[in-house]
Amino acid sequence: MATLSVEQETMEARMDALRRILANHPGLDAEVFLSRAEKLSQQGLDEEEWTQGLILHALEEIRREAPDWTFVASRLYASHLYRLAGAYRGYDPDKNPYGPFADLIHTLTDKEIYSPLLTKNYSHEEILTLGREIRPERDQLFTYVGLRTLADRYLARSHEGAVMELPQERLMVIAMVLMAHERADRRLDRVRETYWALSHLYMTVATPTLANAGKAFGQLSSCFIDTVDDSLRGIYDTNTDVATLSKGGGGIGVYLGKIRARGSDIRGFQGVSSGVLPWMKQLNNTAVSVDQLGQRQGSIAVYLDVWHRDIFAFLDAKLNNGDERLRTHDLFTGVCVPDLFMEKVEERGDWYLFDPHEVRRLMGWSLEDSYDEKRGEGTFRKRYQACIEHPGLSKEKVPAIEVMKRVLISQLETGTPYLFYRDEVNRENPNKHAGMIYSSNLCTEITQNQSPTRVIEEQLEDGKILITKEPGDFVVCNLSSINLGRAVPDGVLERLIPIQVRMLDNVIDLNTLEVLQASRTNKRYRAVGLGTFGWHHLLALKGIPWESEEGVALADELYEEIAYQTIRASMELAREKGAYPLFKGSEWDTGAWIRRRNYSSHRWQRLAEDVHYHGLRNGYLLAVAPNASTSVIAGSTASIDPVFRQEYSEEKKNYKIPVTAPDLSPRTAWVYKPAHEIDPRWSLRQLVARQRHIDQSQSFNLYVKHDVRAKELLELHLTAWQSGVKTTYYTRSTSSQYDDCESCSS
Repeated sequence: MATLSVEQETMEARMDALRRILANHPGLDAEVFLSRAEKLSQQGLDEEEWTQGLILHALEEIRREAPDWTFVASRLYASHLYRLAGAYRGYDPDKNPYGPFADLIHTLTDKEIYSPLLTKNYSHEEILTLGREIRPERDQLFTYVGLRTLADRYLARSHEGAVMELPQERLMVIAMVLMAHERADRRLDRVRETYWALSHLYMTVATPTLANAGKAFGQLSSCFIDTVDDSLRGIYDTNTDVATLSKGGGGIGVYLGKIRARGSDIRGFQGVSSGVLPWMKQLNNTAVSVDQLGQRQGSIAVYLDVWHRDIFAFLDAKLNNGDERLRTHDLFTGVCVPDLFMEKVEERGDWYLFDPHEVRRLMGWSLEDSYDEKRGEGTFRKRYQACIEHPGLSKEKVPAIEVMKRVLISQLETGTPYLFYRDEVNRENPNKHAGMIYSSNLCTEITQNQSPTRVIEEQLEDGKILITKEPGDFVVCNLSSINLGRAVPDGVLERLIPIQVRMLDNVIDLNTLEVLQASRTNKRYRAVGLGTFGWHHLLALKGIPWESEEGVALADELYEEIAYQTIRASMELAREKGAYPLFKGSEWDTGAWIRRRNYSSHRWQRLAEDVHYHGLRNGYLLAVAPNASTSVIAGSTASIDPVFRQEYSEEKKNYKIPVTAPDLSPRTAWVYKPAHEIDPRWSLRQLVARQRHIDQSQSFNLYVKHDVRAKELLELHLTAWQSGVKTTYYTRSTSSQYDDCESCSS
C-alpha cells in the first residue's frame, strides 16, 4: 500500500472534516462543493487560503432555495477562528478547538485586556471547572453573518489585534462577570445557568454588555436619558455628561423641554435667548466628536414638547434643505405629544406655543410638569388653558394640523421625529408616586422617571473647588432580550426569565458609571428592560400570518406570560435581596398596575399579593428594544419587526454577506411577508396587544411606502394614539435608509 505524504494526509483530514459538515445538511449539493474543494486543494493553497476560498464558495450558494449554506460557511469560519486562537495562544486546535480557558483568563488579565474582576472573584480551581463547562459544539448554532459579527466586533483581541477569545469563551466570561457577586455556594450554578441561556442563543445581552463584560474598559448599560436644566451651567453639564457616557458605548436621550425658547428673556433682558437650536448644535458636535469606543460616532436623540415655541425650528433641524446653520443632521429628534394636541389635530383646531421659561415665571409652575390623569381630563389641559387665558403671557397661535404636517414631512424625509405620547406614558407609569416622565430614550422603548440635575453652590475651600449638586433622576437602561424564535419553541421561558432578570439586576451593581447622578438613579429604581426579538421568526415557525387575528392573539397571550414570569422573577429576587428603594407607594406595591391590566386568574392575584408582601427588586421591568446587531448574532429577526425581505445582503465595511430569513423553507416562506408589503394597521394591533403587558414601551417602526399619502400616514398616527400606544420609533418609508440604535440592541 502506498504511503500518503504529510500534505496528502492533511488534505484528507480537511476533506473528511468538510464531509462531516456537509452531512449535517443533507439538502445541499455536497458533491459539487466537494469537487470545488478538491480543485482548490490542487492549487497549492495553504490551509488558511483553502478555507477562505471555501467560505466564499459557500456564501455564493446562499439563496432562498438553499439557506443552509450559511451554516457551512459558519463552520468553516469557526475552524478559521480556532486556528487563529490556537496559533496565538499556543495550543493545537486539531486536538481541541478551544484551548485552556484558565490560561486565557490569566493571560488577558495580566495584559490588562480583562479586568481583574474575574481572578478576584473566582479561584483558579473554579475557573478550571467553568472551562470544562464550555461547549464548542454550540458554535454550530451560529449563522455565518452572526458568527462573523460576533468575531469582528465583540471577541477580545490582543493589543495588536489578534483574536484571543473564542465565541463560547466570550459567553462564559459574560456569565462569570454577571454572576461574580452572587453567593459563593450558588455562584457556579448560576454561572452555568447563565451560560446555558446565552450559549443556546435563547437570549442576548445588550451590546455594551456583550462588548465590555470582563474587559478592562467600558460600562455595561445600553443607554441613558438626561433632563436639561434651563441654565447655562445645566446645559453645559449635560453636554459633558453626554460625552462621558457616549465614550463608554452608551446611547443618549436628552429632554430639552425646560430650555427657554428663542426670543425669551435672560435675567430680565428681553429677546436675547437663542432658544434650543444652538444647544442642539453643541450636542450634534458631541455626537460626532466623541465616538463610542472607537467603533462608531455617538448616538443622541433630543426631545421637545409640541407646545414649545421652538417646535418648528426643531422639526426642521434634520431636513436636507434650508439653512445649514440651523441643521443638526447627526441628532435624532422626538416630539412629546399630549392627548390635547392630537384632539386638536383631529378636529382641525388651533394650537398654542409657549416659552417654558415665561410660563414658569408668570404662572408659578411648569407646563411640562403635568399630564392628563384621565383621557379627556386632567391637570395638563387645565394648565394649558390657563396659559392661553393669561393676558400677560406671550403665545403663538397656529393650526394644530400645520404642526402635524411638519412632523409628517420630516418623518417621510428623515424617518424622524419619533413620537412620545406623554399622557399615556405617565398614566401607565408604575412609579408616578416618585416622579414624572418627560421623554424617552434613543430608541423609544424606555420610559422612566426623570428630573434635571442642578448646581446648588460652588465653594473654594482649602485650595479646592467644591461643587454641590442636587442630583436629578438620570435614567439608565439595562437591557437584554429573549430570542422568541428559539426560546418559545423549546419551551424554556419559565427557566430562562428568572436567570435573565438576575443577570439584568446584577448589571446595576457591577456598573461603574462616571456620571454620578446616573449611578444614583440606577440604584434608586434598579430599572431593567427585558425585551424580545424574533417575533416574525416565531410567527413563521408557527405558520401564523402577520396580518391575522391569530397573530394579534399570540402577541396578547405570549407577552402576558412574559410579563408574569418577569414580575414573578423580580419578586423572588426582592425576597432574596430586598426591594428597590422607592418600592413603597408604587403601583407595584398597591397592585394598581396589575389591576389595570384586568388580570383575573388566580395566579395573577396571588402574584400581586406576593409582590405587595415581598416587594419587587426592579422598579421598571419590560421594554422591547430594536436588537439590530444582537438579533443578527442570534440568527433571528429583529425585535418586533417584520423582515425587510426574505433574502438580502448584510453590508460590512469591505464585503457583503448574503442572508436569508431564519429557518426559511417552503413551509415558512409564505409567512415571511416583507415589511413594506404588510398593512401597518395589523402591526399597530399587535403593538397594542403587547403594550397591555409592558410597563415601559416598545421600539415600534412604522413601515410605509414612499408614495404614502399624508392623510394615510396621519390616520396611522391617530390610530396609534387612540389605541393607547406610548411611543413610535422610525417612520420607515421605502425611499430612505436609517441607522438602527446599536447601543440598545439587546
